[in-house]
Amino acid sequence: MRYPHAYRHVDDAIVSRRSTRAFLDRPVPREVVEDILDVARRAPSGTNTQPWKVVVLAGEARQRLSRSILEAFDDPARSAQHVPEYQYYPQRWASPYLERRRKVGWDLYGLLGIGRDEKARMHAQHGRNFAFFDAPVGMIFTIDRSLERGSWLDYGMFLQNVMLAARARGLDTCPQAAFVPYHRIIADVLKLPDGDMVVCGMALGYADPAALENRLRTIREPVAGFARFEGWQ
Repeated sequence: MRYPHAYRHVDDAIVSRRSTRAFLDRPVPREVVEDILDVARRAPSGTNTQPWKVVVLAGEARQRLSRSILEAFDDPARSAQHVPEYQYYPQRWASPYLERRRKVGWDLYGLLGIGRDEKARMHAQHGRNFAFFDAPVGMIFTIDRSLERGSWLDYGMFLQNVMLAARARGLDTCPQAAFVPYHRIIADVLKLPDGDMVVCGMALGYADPAALENRLRTIREPVAGFARFEGWQ
């Protein structure tokens, strides 16, 4: 089906979005980030609650948070003390979700040449999350803990808007649930109010085209695999 050219800009931003795991050392101006957030705030939310809050980090502020988390992450005794405030992933994995999870993990490690028994290299790769994969901009998203599940659904639409607005400007992102267990460190370093709960982090910058990990392409289920149409001729 053919659509007006203007629609293709939206489609291109959606289809070209990737979880980027290696960034160039190229700064992103603050006004560009503000512009992205200005667009993203138009996300819908129930009764216009607008549940999103974000701390945008660059330079030493970003590095300070990364150092604080990595110190705990690299210490097994300390790391074990940090647990999420909410359950992002299922406690029991079922098919087909388990297979999809395993595939993306092993595909990434395969690109990087990390074997299944190389626990230290796996640990180091996971730790790159906390350096925002060397992106010049890191974002920490929080929500008022008094809000309920509907506001979390709204939040997902806001996060998607951030990522698509970034793509429209030639930037790349990686949404990061990896930050969730370290919410106490994040709250301390960023001086978050007691009522704020960490939703996720996000790296923002320009993808490094030479990085092997950025060659990862995930497989998506075709429409026929998840949608059912009724009442159509």
